Amino acid sequence: MPERLRIALLVDRFGRRFGGAEAYGVNLFEVLCQRHDVTVIAHDFEHDLPVKQIRVTVSRKWPSWMRVWHFAREATRLTRENFDVVHSHMNGGAGHIHVIHVAPIRYRRLIGIGALRRLLVYFQPSNVAYLSLEAAAMRAKTGSRVVAVSHWLKERIHEAYGPQCIVETIPPGATSVAVDPVVRSQTRAALGWAHDDVGCLLVARNPLRKGLATVLEALSELPENFRLAVVGTQPEVTDYVRVNYPKLVARVNLIEPTPEVSPYYQAADVYVHPTLLDSFGLAPLEAMAHGLPVIVSGPEFCGFGQYVTHRHDAWVLNNPEDPSEIAEGLRALTSDQILREHLLCHAAKLVGSLSWAAAAQKYEALYAESIEARRVAMNASQTST
Repeated sequence: MPERLRIALLVDRFGRRFGGAEAYGVNLFEVLCQRHDVTVIAHDFEHDLPVKQIRVTVSRKWPSWMRVWHFAREATRLTRENFDVVHSHMNGGAGHIHVIHVAPIRYRRLIGIGALRRLLVYFQPSNVAYLSLEAAAMRAKTGSRVVAVSHWLKERIHEAYGPQCIVETIPPGATSVAVDPVVRSQTRAALGWAHDDVGCLLVARNPLRKGLATVLEALSELPENFRLAVVGTQPEVTDYVRVNYPKLVARVNLIEPTPEVSPYYQAADVYVHPTLLDSFGLAPLEAMAHGLPVIVSGPEFCGFGQYVTHRHDAWVLNNPEDPSEIAEGLRALTSDQILREHLLCHAAKLVGSLSWAAAAQKYEALYAESIEARRVAMNASQTST
């Protein structure tokens, strides 16, 4: 394998503020672009990495399935040559390394339903497009590899496509961050948090899907000095809180999506993530990297739950829809200093084992396998002719 590769990355949007899957790509390629020549092909960009950009433009008036189909066609055309490896976070046939971040569309729309309902799925052009593009990404090809970001997601892929589908697992990484007292103090002041307030944090592009309502219910059971910051909210979330939890409005800070999340981690005292469906859950790991104790859903609901043990390195929820269980965890992690220090100690070890540098090395190993498999196949083809 050449020491310096020409890598194409296919991704919808390239920037940390766009969400977990997008941040995964930026964080990973922040490492890889130091050793390789990287070209990012995407719809939108917001980053400061030294990579070449190719923007795929499409009218926002088009339905989403047509935009995805158009991107897949353009990606195939743009990566037909000049690249050693095509690393894709998108569905479609273009790509050697296909990284899957969410439960497959086939799993969500076809598994566990009756024959008639399965047939009806194919009467919608959007479903046909999504399923065919996903099947193209999953199809075994010479030098191709499928990567899931968690063991939980790998199991969902096997349920959808069968155990014969070979899937590697490479989880996200994190980098330990030392809390800056000045940043912490300034951010808490900007949030309106007093010195003795307990700052709780939730980071999510769609917090209502990550358990915000249950967190708000838990907050109502706790003393007034328990405050909550939610980073990544859209205007409808503000309306939701104001209408459904008017008594909590003064205790809740809603922050728009931002690439600079670190100051909020540094300002908080505990991180809470009662998701009902998360293929991994990058935010809880990032919270640990900032030295925060974490409350997170168990492995049935969250891929990251498979990496932690209750009261060992995290407070793991049996029922993320139970506000009393969340309130119990918040009380324990902010009042029991021995438990808090125990969790933080073991969480730091977990962060050390899940680094972006380690993830990058695993991908480089897959690149080498892909290149070698294609080289052998090409030599065999040339010999036979």
